[in-house]
Amino acid sequence: MATLQSLAFSPALSHTSHQPRSLLGIASRIVHQSAGSSFNGQRLCLSRSRFSTNIKNQKMSRLCIMMVQPKIQFIQGTDEQTIPDVKLTKSRDGTNGMAIFRFDQPSVFDSSGEVGDITGFYMIDEEGVLTSVDVNAKFVNGKPAGIEAKYIMRTPRDWDRFMRFMERYANSNGLQFVKS
Repeated sequence: MATLQSLAFSPALSHTSHQPRSLLGIASRIVHQSAGSSFNGQRLCLSRSRFSTNIKNQKMSRLCIMMVQPKIQFIQGTDEQTIPDVKLTKSRDGTNGMAIFRFDQPSVFDSSGEVGDITGFYMIDEEGVLTSVDVNAKFVNGKPAGIEAKYIMRTPRDWDRFMRFMERYANSNGLQFVKS
């Protein structure tokens, strides 16, 4: 990070042209010329106050992005520890699909009496929450044995969003895709 800061305040950047640009409703400036560095990352976007010569007296705001560990919950606030078996189906035209999650002996049964009832199926990551209420419990000899949850994707956008969640969830839990 120190390298990026020293690059941002170098004289080579202070004479470059700037053009106003809106990013999610926040006005920002973007540097259009290269500073001649070997850094091959993304463009460095800084607000105008960072180019000021009197930087110590300026208030600098930072955009903070929180990275959320992908998780599945049946009771909001209680993470499911059991890794599910997931089956995906997609229509031939690719407009909709369904994911079926099967949990054998899920940990929610251990804590549901203390925390509360199962209220739905929640897939949580840094983009937000995907929710389904299509949740069924399986009982064997009067005791809970498993849960099956279905998540329906009605548009290609829903499918893409679900796949991004599943990629994050798989990476964080050491899972892999197996084609049937």
